[in-house]
Amino acid sequence: MTAADLPMIISVDDHIIEPPGLFERWLPRKYHERAPRVERRLISRESKLFNGLVEDPDGIPGDVWLFGSSAYVLRRPILILKDVETTAAMRGNEPATYDEMHPACYDPSARLEVMTSQHVEASLAFPTFPRFCGQALSEQTTDDREFGLACVRAYNDFMVEEWCGDSGGRLIPLPVVPLWDAGLAAQEVRRNAARGVRAVAFSEIVGHLGFDSIHDSNWDPFFAACEETGTVICMHIGSSSKMMPMPPGAPDVVATTLQFSNSYASIADFVFAGILARFPALKLAYSEGQAGWLPYAMERMDHAYLHHTWGHGEEPMPELPSAYIRRNVFGCIFADRHAIEQASKIGVHNLMFEVDFPHADGPYPHTYEHISQQFEGIDPETTYRILRGNAIRLFDLDLDRDRHESPQAAAVSGS
Repeated sequence: MTAADLPMIISVDDHIIEPPGLFERWLPRKYHERAPRVERRLISRESKLFNGLVEDPDGIPGDVWLFGSSAYVLRRPILILKDVETTAAMRGNEPATYDEMHPACYDPSARLEVMTSQHVEASLAFPTFPRFCGQALSEQTTDDREFGLACVRAYNDFMVEEWCGDSGGRLIPLPVVPLWDAGLAAQEVRRNAARGVRAVAFSEIVGHLGFDSIHDSNWDPFFAACEETGTVICMHIGSSSKMMPMPPGAPDVVATTLQFSNSYASIADFVFAGILARFPALKLAYSEGQAGWLPYAMERMDHAYLHHTWGHGEEPMPELPSAYIRRNVFGCIFADRHAIEQASKIGVHNLMFEVDFPHADGPYPHTYEHISQQFEGIDPETTYRILRGNAIRLFDLDLDRDRHESPQAAAVSGS
């Protein structure tokens, strides 16, 4: 396959930098005084990303999302700026302003232009200020859950109607749910499914956030709603607000290389909790954890299940863990040549591609060259499935219909 033959990408992990004024536009007026808002502050380099705002009269101007007791400082090193060369040169922890960002960070029309330039046809984008599964909207409204639910619904209405509404299907909506109540979460899944949404953001390990874990049937109403509506549960690395602890004194890059461990832990939790046995049509998509490690993970989980029977739950699973992973779990990659080469062991149907725009960790502005290298020498059918085909079928996108069986038939076949 030559580079000219590469199909356009369906990116299943990008990010929105929420535009200022989002909640004033979408929340009922009675909540505007308490709504999440953006303010420009002079910020110390000592500030942390989440809830660690340190102001300094001699600091750097930066825009901050403020909500309740939380503060989210927008950072230059993780964003694409108007000046791409400046983005590439970033090494510190400097705050950013909306004026410095590339408009495609927060404007859907500009995002579509960038996508076209980067050989991307469609994009599913995770939240930024609310964090990767919208947990800020649940964590900061414990004193008024009516307000919290209004914030969740406002974000989702923005996502569906404003961010994705005029994109012609190129921007794929990814709503969030109230994490304090599985029944309300199920209602929100059904509300969005009724308007054509087939994805929802969730925490990789929701118990780490202080909400109910996935054990003891706590989240079964939510899982049932997702299964019933064909809604894919999308879980981004870090959506549990925890990462693998680093060795003392280790540089931050060590944490980056260990990101996959969160996805591994989450998959094992879902499998051994019996969730995928009870909900056989449920689909889980893991973003930014890559997938080259999956063959070992399946082998290890099968071995543990067969040999460590003392560690089983109350109801043994009827199938091996690897069977559930191949049927229910999808890995999302953007720099994982090993996963591509091991697609037959992972499952050719179980891999999807992501671009991670506008995070500087992604391949922008050289996405086309990047995928040319990633898929060099890979057969056309495997390339097609990973770059777009699997995402089209999983999210039931109105693309390439002549190449795909119906989602219902795919669910029956388990492919």
